[in-house]
Amino acid sequence: MGHWAEPTAIGRIPLPPRSSMASGDPFAAAGDVTGDSSSSSPTTARLLEALAALSQVFESGDPASSGAATAAVVEIFGGSADADAGGDAARPDTANMVSEQLLREVHAFLSCPSSNQMAIDALSLELPKPVAKLGARMGNCRDIAKTIIELLVSNCNPRDMLSILCEALDTPLAFNGSAYFVLILDMLARVLIMIQRRHIEQVKVVLPAVLRVMHAIISECDEEHGTTAVDLFNAALQIGNAIQEMCKTMVNHKKEELCLILGLYSLQNIALISESKHQHILSACGSLVLQHFKIVTFCGFTYLGLLTGNEVTSATNKLSKEEDADFLGCFSFTVEGASLLAVWTYMHDDMSKYAGAELESAIKEVQDNYIRKWEAINMFRYVLSSVNYPWVIKSYSIDLLLTLVDENCIEETKDHEDFLYSTQFFATLKAIESVMIAAPDPLMRKKAFATLKKVISVVPSSQRFDILQSLIKNSMFPSLTAIHLDLVKNEVVRESSRAKDLIESDQSQDAGDSPHWASQSLELVELILRPPEGGPPCLPDHSEQVLSALNLLRLILIIDSRGSRSLKLFRQETTRKVYSEWLIPLRPVVAGVQSEMEKDDSEGANQMMCMLNPVQLVLHRCIELVEEKMKGS
Repeated sequence: MGHWAEPTAIGRIPLPPRSSMASGDPFAAAGDVTGDSSSSSPTTARLLEALAALSQVFESGDPASSGAATAAVVEIFGGSADADAGGDAARPDTANMVSEQLLREVHAFLSCPSSNQMAIDALSLELPKPVAKLGARMGNCRDIAKTIIELLVSNCNPRDMLSILCEALDTPLAFNGSAYFVLILDMLARVLIMIQRRHIEQVKVVLPAVLRVMHAIISECDEEHGTTAVDLFNAALQIGNAIQEMCKTMVNHKKEELCLILGLYSLQNIALISESKHQHILSACGSLVLQHFKIVTFCGFTYLGLLTGNEVTSATNKLSKEEDADFLGCFSFTVEGASLLAVWTYMHDDMSKYAGAELESAIKEVQDNYIRKWEAINMFRYVLSSVNYPWVIKSYSIDLLLTLVDENCIEETKDHEDFLYSTQFFATLKAIESVMIAAPDPLMRKKAFATLKKVISVVPSSQRFDILQSLIKNSMFPSLTAIHLDLVKNEVVRESSRAKDLIESDQSQDAGDSPHWASQSLELVELILRPPEGGPPCLPDHSEQVLSALNLLRLILIIDSRGSRSLKLFRQETTRKVYSEWLIPLRPVVAGVQSEMEKDDSEGANQMMCMLNPVQLVLHRCIELVEEKMKGS
């Protein structure tokens, strides 16, 4: 059986002359791999027979047999794609060679003007998936497969091909890595541009399938496969470009709806790109993010709306329909994408040059308005709390967050009744905590701590103690609890100074109950010195938080001893409780642990002694202050 004749008809992709095929041309016919058709594999021979039989079925006018004849061709392709090398495993590269032979023969058949058109039509509906599978192999397979699918796309109804390609995306991830999916996405982009009507309906079919595949592959890609992921990102970008071309042909509310969908798609892509484990993520992916940024701005999104998250929420609400719940579910990372777009602009040179001025303007607007500042701060909790983003992304996120809450731009936030973000702020602070705890770089941990303090400072003073109290009660690390108690101590100094100024300006005030901040602070001290689970605090393991609690108590006692009658913080029963239930029981515990440590000459024991010594000193000072207070009462 001979090879198919070279095509010459307009609209077909011509095969090069046979003389050029043997020199490595990817579209050479199978027999020209070695220069002799007899060297074709048995699988290639079966394919040639199947293609001839398919043509004969249609030429003889026997449509009843067309299904079986088409299935025979597809079965040969599918069997070759699913097998490592079939029966031709004489040498390691045999599988790739056989795949190339099969692809070349199909390309020749589809391109040949003498091939039966009905046979080509039948194959167009069945071959994209097996061709893409073979195209995922090494060597020339990808280029040949891409050209074959282009032929199939040009021959098939776009809406039919769209369904076929979306179905092809529903393939187990393990098969041939992402190269297979890159081929399919490339073809999807081409088909989308060819769609003439019902654009939104078709896009709603395509995007969930595309994003599902991307999420699965990014989750599996490690650092070694970073380049493969970038190929996938580029293919997904082409999908976005195709939809953008659709938008340009539409008008009125249909255009607005498709633009909102496209904007969310690009934001979702930015979030997925930011998860890349590529060793050089900034240089490898920066240009991709820039292209998505251009799409996002084309769709009407602004930096201010992205920083605060308002435009993402608005877009989602506008698209929310009961029948579209599953569709909107594919945009689950758009909020992260919104803040990450700003982070990329902040950290990538090309994006800074392109849109840095717009970002600076948006940052200024956020800094000058406390409600927008609260909204923008809370946007970062998603990125900072996620384990999916690399540390370089989180580091620049912290930098941007520090800029947003720059102390020189902070408006005084005293008792705003419109602060409705306590839950979100708590989540944001916990996300910053996670960076403080887990960041591999000490400077980054220090930067995260500075951010934590500044973020707490923009919480209205009436709710600041509540936030700190929640952080302490939910802390799992003694050192972190100690840090929060030190922040409470700073708040006590500030609040007591403000209370003193108020009293001095209004001499008519009387003592009344102790201020709210004093009772809350003492409650936190009790939480540490008398743990809810009972017994004394665990020493020396919890030495840091015990020392911070004692320092806080000492500060309150000193403020109380120096304050006027109108600023008394302790009632008699409170004083007795502090003395008899908190401090006196702790003294023998500290002494006992110190005695045990003195018997151990190890380096660890010496370190523990160094931690316990200040605990003992501050404990004794607190006892002295309480005893003085009890004598004077």
